[in-house]
Amino acid sequence: MATIEIGKDNFKDTVGKQGIVLLDWWAAWCGPCRAFAPIYEQVSGKHTDITFGKIDTDAEQELSAVFEIRFIPTLMMFLVGILLFEQEDALLAAVLEDLISKV
Repeated sequence: MATIEIGKDNFKDTVGKQGIVLLDWWAAWCGPCRAFAPIYEQVSGKHTDITFGKIDTDAEQELSAVFEIRFIPTLMMFLVGILLFEQEDALLAAVLEDLISKV
């Protein structure tokens, strides 16, 4: 499954649905975000049962403020609307895979 763009209009419906939802908070000017993007895309292709979303912090400043995003990339994992995990900074593919396997 490819990643989907998340914004204030679809955020609640996306994170509240059944199953695991991973969100990557990013910005186009962010070097670590650009480095993490291919890893995130690659892992999303292996886990079609998980929803992978991306939130552009520049375009979604209000949503970013609600979640107090201070550092990007930030990765969040939700299960039926409940925040299970939050990590600032990019993850290696192996670390992201390990995280997914534990959930």
